[in-house]
Amino acid sequence: MSTMQRVDPESQTQAEGADGEQAIEFKPLTREEALQWRARQPSLSLWRLVGLQLVVGLSAGALAWLLTQSASVAWSVLYGAAAVVLPSALMAYGLTSSALSRLLAGYAQAAFAGFLLWEGVKILLVVAMLWSAPWIVPELNWLGLLAGLVLVLKVYWFGFWIQTRRANLNG
Repeated sequence: MSTMQRVDPESQTQAEGADGEQAIEFKPLTREEALQWRARQPSLSLWRLVGLQLVVGLSAGALAWLLTQSASVAWSVLYGAAAVVLPSALMAYGLTSSALSRLLAGYAQAAFAGFLLWEGVKILLVVAMLWSAPWIVPELNWLGLLAGLVLVLKVYWFGFWIQTRRANLNG
């Protein structure tokens, strides 16, 4: 069974490895040190990320309408954004609020299996939404749909970047 290990530079000691290289030995954290470490780590809310995706998608749709004065382009951008936001919201619900997530919360392997289940559901919903786009959006503009999809997908990276900046600023 593995234990949580300290990664602080001041706690690292050098040891001679089998091949003559210096190997770093880590000391395991105590229960109190692990709790302190967890308290210092910023929490990332899935719902905040989904909300940010929704705001970016709506803004992209409005900007597309302002720039092109075309309702079909705006609807295409909004549909592309929805093809990311709706499956992400369903997955966030499945991972945080569903009865299954509460049931599996204490079991790491079962929680991971639940994650894989919801990721599969999310992918199938995205594929179904993109496949049905020509029938749902009148005069579909594929470039607009792709722009909305990519912009909202990039919110993940933006959220990750914000979280790492917060962690660096907090020490």
